[in-house]
Amino acid sequence: MQEQLWIQEASDKIKRKMRLVTERSQGKIPYKTVNGVFDDWSGEKICWWTNGFWGGIMWQLYHATGDSIYMETAKELEKKQDANLMINGGMDHDSGFRWLPTAVADYRLTGREESKNRGMRAACDLAGRFNPVGRFIRAWNDKGDGSRAGWAIIDCMMNLPLLYWAYEETRDPRFLQIATMHADTAEKYFIRPDGSVNHIVEFNAVTGEFIQSFGGQGYGVGSSWTRGQAWALYGFMLSYLHTGNEKYLNASKRVAHYFIANIPESGLIPVDFRQPAEPAWEDSTAAAIAACGLLEIARKVSENEAHVYHDAALRLLKALYEKRCNWDDNCDNILEKCTAAYHDKEHEFTIIYGDYYFIEAIWKLTDQEIFIW
Repeated sequence: MQEQLWIQEASDKIKRKMRLVTERSQGKIPYKTVNGVFDDWSGEKICWWTNGFWGGIMWQLYHATGDSIYMETAKELEKKQDANLMINGGMDHDSGFRWLPTAVADYRLTGREESKNRGMRAACDLAGRFNPVGRFIRAWNDKGDGSRAGWAIIDCMMNLPLLYWAYEETRDPRFLQIATMHADTAEKYFIRPDGSVNHIVEFNAVTGEFIQSFGGQGYGVGSSWTRGQAWALYGFMLSYLHTGNEKYLNASKRVAHYFIANIPESGLIPVDFRQPAEPAWEDSTAAAIAACGLLEIARKVSENEAHVYHDAALRLLKALYEKRCNWDDNCDNILEKCTAAYHDKEHEFTIIYGDYYFIEAIWKLTDQEIFIW
């Protein structure tokens, strides 16, 4: 009973606060807050990888409340993203993050053909990044020198659902084949024996041979960047949900066991599980993303197992709710102490996908979610 009380309180607070925030954030595509006010990454920053999450928040709120302000705000953002679709150099491995929570969510709820078209264009671009020799989807772009042609990253596991959706819509098996081949490569080269995860792996783009791994946004080579752990935990679970292949469920569980074993007593997640004691940087987004994945695992395993994942998710979310949520109506963000990368100059600020995944997790617990992935 006590468990349900704080979850329902969180849901009610989200709805109250986000109605006010949405009213005063019209026309924006937020990334973070500056002095409590959402910034705007439209215009020159239209290609930024996080630009779909505000739309995702809007569709989640519309699905839960039926309030038209959220639908109209989401549609405006989706249309703005057309500029990104037309910039070749602005397209990358993160098409799922940008068009699943926007165009594809729109299509699922409204059936709009123009939204389906946007999603299909993004899916085709993502599929075009596939390296058939190495069996991976290339990550970032470079300056035309091929320096990153062999780079793949764990984040891409969360973008594969765009390809699964495209397959479900068209029954073109190429989308499914590309997604599963990338997932197989990630399972082989990214997940370590103890369940920790590499962020970046470099392959020879011509031969497909493994070259090396990089520390990426974590503390260093061989360390354990927590958001990467969360991307893997949730991402492999999503591949299981779309394919039914138990290999992906088992991969997700391996990462989940490692994540759960490393949750600090406080329930608050560091940027890297292997970072030095000081500075003790946190990343609340990793906790929220992992909680979403853990809740999905709990739904698909036996009753005897489910409580392990469900209880861990609640522990993470309750710690965020009690210690890292800002419910001040005059401040636009919800989640605080988010960090993009360990070695960045800025740490423990607000990031839009932290809010998105916290809302998604609370919606999962209250049966209000539209399943975006």
